[in-house]
Parts: sequence; structure tokens; C-alpha cells
Amino acid sequence: MIRIFKIFVPTSILALLLSEAILLLSCYLAAVMIIGEMDPEIFLLYDNGLVKVVLVVAVELLGLYLLDLYTDVKVYSRILVLQQVCLVIGIAFISQALLSYLSPTWIVPRWMMIAGSGLALVLLPLWRIIYARFMLRALGHKRILFLGESASLGELAAGLVARPELGFSVMGYINDKPNESSEEGVALAHLGLVADLRKIVAESKPDMIVVGMTERRNRLPVNELLELRFAGTPVMEIASLYEAAFGRVCTRELRPSQLIFSEELGPDPTSVTLQSAYAFLLALIGVILAAPIMLVVVLLVRLTSKGPVLLRQTRVGLHGEPFTVYKFRSMYQDAEARTGAVWAVKNDPRITPVGHYLRRFRLDELPQLFNVLKGDMSIAGPRPERPEFVATLAEQIPFYRQRHGVKPGITGWAQISYKYGDTIEDTMMKLEYDLYYIKHLSTSLDLYIYFHTFKTMLLRRGAQ
Repeated sequence: MIRIFKIFVPTSILALLLSEAILLLSCYLAAVMIIGEMDPEIFLLYDNGLVKVVLVVAVELLGLYLLDLYTDVKVYSRILVLQQVCLVIGIAFISQALLSYLSPTWIVPRWMMIAGSGLALVLLPLWRIIYARFMLRALGHKRILFLGESASLGELAAGLVARPELGFSVMGYINDKPNESSEEGVALAHLGLVADLRKIVAESKPDMIVVGMTERRNRLPVNELLELRFAGTPVMEIASLYEAAFGRVCTRELRPSQLIFSEELGPDPTSVTLQSAYAFLLALIGVILAAPIMLVVVLLVRLTSKGPVLLRQTRVGLHGEPFTVYKFRSMYQDAEARTGAVWAVKNDPRITPVGHYLRRFRLDELPQLFNVLKGDMSIAGPRPERPEFVATLAEQIPFYRQRHGVKPGITGWAQISYKYGDTIEDTMMKLEYDLYYIKHLSTSLDLYIYFHTFKTMLLRRGAQ
């Protein structure tokens, strides 16, 4: 895997992206040669033809990304792949139509566009099927040998099996309790006892050893691992591979000493200062651009239900300090008078009909731009929680208070990476994403979160 924007991206995904870019470019270049409306050399080099074709390919690659076709490369249905490619090509045609109104000189000639898109419609789905079935294997996998019996090993193994594009294959595990490492529905081969580590490695020749022992005192074969490491076999703690594979910190494998002595752990003061500067600027621009939308929302909320337009709630912010967050009211007035502070749930009866759409498109969160301008929040960061919940969650979940080490955000790594949840298990999962964000806080990661949030809003994947 390669690290881009502070995120671990599988090499196979990058290879797929590059190959499809070349394939799409070849389709439209072939169309230039086939149609023959003008000399290909003159069209491509002197009539900005190459730039026009590249723009079309860029739009189609963006469409593939928006449809999550670079998140999961498995082909579950050939018909579905064909439908998705049709949609992507349709987006390209729409973009060409819009461009024709703005600057007709930058559009691809009609028959070249039709011929190139026709080739792409045939070849792109075919290449997807070939890549998923054969190329993933051809690219090779790192063969992993697990050492230990922690529950996290089973979860990690299940994740690696479910996502072959990550580039790992699990050989099996070594421990002294063979019945305790068949977790998460994945049956792992028990290859032997810890005492046989050197012999098993010599016979199986793994590419990597991943250690995940719940109790290491007097059990961890330090000398053997040290010899294997110096002999050229990489040895990794489960927490490191877990983080790379899932994009979150494994709290079950996290120890306070790792946080205290880690040189990688954020937030870096320089990154925090820079974030405050561009978050303020973006919030100011956002308030100006969103002013007409906010005015419409104010009228809709005012006309469709009784109560104030703005909802003011106390939330926990930086270093655990309380602040007042602003949102457009999406629930009926006094919705919590009887129940008190409770999490929102799916099909929540407290939400007004207008509020349903405000939440779906995240328009209810627009007033939080003023929280950013005040300095209480940032654009990206952990979700600000209510004090009533924080007190309870901090008692039940280790490291929960550490999420307050940065300003809370309107959007965040946890929000784009995990579904909305209203259980302790969901909160623990989102905490792992929040800790990953705090650890890797940077401008590049924020930019990725902004772009992915826009994608979520565009595809109407709203929150509750």
C-alpha cells in the first residue's frame, strides 16, 4: 500500500486507476483516428484536441470515483457494472453539453465523442471484469503469518479476506491456544505453537509476521523475532497493519504508553495553526455563498413548524470546554421535553418533514459555519457531542476524552468513513476513526475529507 493524503491506498487501486485512464484515453484517441474528420496530428497538437480528450477522460474517472468504483473493485454483477459505466459516460456527455454553452471551442466533435464513448462502453466493463478476476492475483499478495490469539487478529483477517485489493493473504496463525483465533467468521489455519515459530517460518516463508498477543510477558518470543527480523522477515505489530488496512486506530490494541511516547501522534501545532487559518477563510466564503440558501431554509422552517428557526445546543469542544453550537431546527419544538437528551435514530418521529430533507442534504448544519468563524469549531474534526453523552461515554470507552484534543468539526474522518450509529459499539468505531484523524491531522487529509463530504452530499448520503 502507498500512503497518499495521509491515507493508505492499495497499490492495486492505483494500478486500476492508471490502467483505466490509459484505456479511456486510448478509446478516444482511436476514435480520432477512425472518424477522420480532420488530420489527427493537427487536431491533437494544434487544435487542442488532446486537452479536449483529457478533459472527457478526467470527467469519466471522476464519475467512476463518485460511484465508489475505486473503493470496492469486486464485480458483483456484470449488468450492474455495465449500468454504472453507462451512467459515467452519460455524465461525460452532459459535461460536454454544458461546456458547449460556456466555450464551444473546448468540446470534442460529436462523432468522435460518440465513437470514443462507444468503445469505452464495451472495453471498460470488460476490463473491470478481467481485472477483478485475474489481475488482482497477478499483482501478487503479501503472505501474512499471524502470531497470537487476540480478537483483533480475527477481525483483521476477516477484513483482509473481504478486501483482496489490499494486497494481503493470510497464511494462518501460530499460538498456544488454537481454538481462540477463528474470529469474525474466518477460519484461520493453525500452523503450530509459539515454540515452533522459527521452524514454521523456515518452512512456510511468509512475507510478514504480524504479532497480536493479548499477554506478552514471558510469552513473546523476543529472541526468535529479533533473529527473523535481522534475517529479512518483516515483523509488525497488529495495530500498525490494522490502521493501514482500515484507516482507524485499534483501541483494543492501544496502550497509554504508545500514545505518550509516540513521535507520530498529533495534533502537530503547526498543522493546527494552519488548519485554523484556512478553516476560517473557508467558513467566511461558505457563509457568503450559502447566504441565499440559508435564507430559503429560514423561511421553510418558519412556515412549516412552530418554534425558533435556530437550534442552540451545548456541545463539548476543544479540551473538553463546552460551547454553543448552532443548527437549523429540524425537529419539532420541545421534541426532547419528555425523553431528555437521546440519540437520533432512523425514521426519528421527532424530525419534521422539512427537517428530514435538511438532514438528508446536511443543510441543517450550515449555521455551524458561524461556529467556525467564532473559533469554537473547524470545518473538519471529530463530531461535537453533548455533555450528557460525553460523561457516560467517557466512563465506558477507553481514550474517549482524547478525541477532544482538537477542535470538533462540521464534517470529519469518522463521518465520511462510517455510518451514523446510535450504539456504544458504533461510538467506539467512530472513536477509532477520530483517533486516526488526530494522529494524522494535516492539510492534505482535510482536503480529502472536504472532497469526500461534497461527494456524500452530491449523492444524497445524508446523516440523521
